[in-house]
Amino acid sequence: MGSARCSSLPLPLLLPVLLLLLLGPRGRVSGQLRSPPRWPVPYRRFDYRPKTDPYCQARYTFCPTGSAIPVMREEDVIEVYRLQAPVWEFKYGDLLGHLKIMHDAVGFKSSLTGKNYTMEWYELFQLGNCTFPHLRPGMDAPFWCNQGAACFYEGIDDAHWKANGTLVLVTTISGTMFNEMAQWVKYDNETGIYYETWTVQASPDKKSTVWFDSYECSKFILRTYQKLADLGAVFKKIQTNYTSVILFSGEPIYLGNETSIFGPQGNKTLAAAIRDFYNPFKPHQSVREFFVDLFKIIDHVILKHQFYLFYNLEYWFLPMKSPYLKIVYEEVPLPVGSKASFGV
Repeated sequence: MGSARCSSLPLPLLLPVLLLLLLGPRGRVSGQLRSPPRWPVPYRRFDYRPKTDPYCQARYTFCPTGSAIPVMREEDVIEVYRLQAPVWEFKYGDLLGHLKIMHDAVGFKSSLTGKNYTMEWYELFQLGNCTFPHLRPGMDAPFWCNQGAACFYEGIDDAHWKANGTLVLVTTISGTMFNEMAQWVKYDNETGIYYETWTVQASPDKKSTVWFDSYECSKFILRTYQKLADLGAVFKKIQTNYTSVILFSGEPIYLGNETSIFGPQGNKTLAAAIRDFYNPFKPHQSVREFFVDLFKIIDHVILKHQFYLFYNLEYWFLPMKSPYLKIVYEEVPLPVGSKASFGV
């Protein structure tokens, strides 16, 4: 991309891609024979979080007012709120809400102190950088700025969540349960470090095979709710919907990791194909460049049925098929726990 540092891929870059994919001879690709233990491919966890490369820069600072999770008194009674608003609501208002592209968080209110808190999980360098890589001069392999992490801070911005979204009480927990949840959040945040935008499945049928599951803000909230339920929280019977961006493909083909594809003994033909696929998703400098790259994306995904997925630091080929992509906003019920419940 020419510059010494990457700039965050702007969200508007993603919108033409999403709309484009909603608009059929299939190309062939050779890959390594590998049968995963099960579908979907399990999300990989790590022993620690690596330092981010200074090349990765965010347009908006990650978690600017973040703070440590406080230790609550055992006898405290804490209200838990479901928070949801359109992605980038602070900049675009309800624009992405019309497409049901929503961001999720969870809020807490202490009855003893009266203080409110917000907890969420999102990209360190914005959505575009987690979804597509940068092609840096002098580097054969695509370069990813795709870490995600939890953010905890004091206060709940009522106007942000209520204006175009949701702020609703879902359960009440004890201070002890909150503290146990905080320990789990620390583990989850240190071991689940990469943001995964796409869910990939065989067809729009709800019972179809899921090849890959996403790992983003809503999945963190669902894991948090489940942890609270397992600790004894009893959730209200209300409908809760979440956004998923789904790619549709035949059975994926495993291609390899960065070393096996782009290393000295790598597959130069495959490496060139992957770089060629990702190149049109770069930030655009002119209107003409934008439309040229838009045509290339149509050619790859719609006409040639090709998509290269980066998941668990490995590359997979997706033989795309109609309807190619769908944004769904579907109900995921609040969980039921496995322990004796805490009375509200």
